[in-house]
Amino acid sequence: MVCLGNICRSPLAEGLLMSKLPKDQFYVDSAGKGKWHIGKQPDERSIAIAKKNGIDISQQRGKHFTPADFDDYDYIYVMDSSNYDDVISLAQNQEQKAKVQLILNEIFPGENVDVPDPYYGSQFGFETVFKMLDETCDNIAEKLMAKHTS
Repeated sequence: MVCLGNICRSPLAEGLLMSKLPKDQFYVDSAGKGKWHIGKQPDERSIAIAKKNGIDISQQRGKHFTPADFDDYDYIYVMDSSNYDDVISLAQNQEQKAKVQLILNEIFPGENVDVPDPYYGSQFGFETVFKMLDETCDNIAEKLMAKHTS
């Protein structure tokens, strides 16, 4: 899961998807394109909305997305078109590019809808983002389970 700073959207997406998959069969992580928040907790509003919905993301720490992540992960979901362009620019081949998807295309196929960045808004924006990502992660988890478990 990749967003700009790895403190709002991608930590929520990581926590949500992790909560929907067997932890012994799947590894979910998140990162940011920017380096501002490396090693820091998610935004307190992300932590609060996750906790309100029974998910603890308080132990997550910000990471920076690097080209090595293409080797470490099978699927790379980005939160918006700017993140998509940034991540794709680091890909070295078509195989790596094929791993990168706009996350909301899981519920709005081919529409290239961005997950809005709630950072400069109110708590309501975090609730909206949580709901969007929750629905999307339901779809992703269902597809992953069908493809990778028996």
